[in-house]
Amino acid sequence: MTKLHIAVLSSILAAGLIGAQTSEKKAATKGSGGSATLHPEMTVAPDAGTYEKPMGTLGEKPSEPWTATTIAAGVDKKPEPGHPITVTGEIIDMSCYLQLGKHGEKHASCGKKCLQNNQPIGLLTKNGTVYMLMEEEHDPRRDGQTGFRQQAIDHFAHIMEVTGTETSHGGFKAIYVQGYVNK
Repeated sequence: MTKLHIAVLSSILAAGLIGAQTSEKKAATKGSGGSATLHPEMTVAPDAGTYEKPMGTLGEKPSEPWTATTIAAGVDKKPEPGHPITVTGEIIDMSCYLQLGKHGEKHASCGKKCLQNNQPIGLLTKNGTVYMLMEEEHDPRRDGQTGFRQQAIDHFAHIMEVTGTETSHGGFKAIYVQGYVNK
């Protein structure tokens, strides 16, 4: 066999292996119901709200995307672009969700502990989009003068309607929630 024949056969074999891997990935997606949500079998409790009828709301609709303290903290007093948004999703801890795919009622005890120990708060939408959630007001957030984290802990594994300012960079999405500065 010549080097040309070996090269051609190797190419055909490689193409077949790549095609088989692609088919396996498509089959796995179909087997999971086509959901982009990791472990869609992990669901919220029956009384924890639905995407059509959330359990409750978090955040106030901002009159402007950013508060004065955030604008003042921005580079040249110009925060990154953002726009008001309202999104419905399940409150999750991003650490366990992204590492293990865990969320929902069976993960509530662990997830609440993660949030209590300052792991990132997330919102998992029906289509599998994940947003990081945090307080919008820069200085109070920095100085520990907000109560949003406790609200997220209280509503862990609940489907909630969240309102705030959306911003994104490099495929990473966040919603900055207003209204939780300690009085």
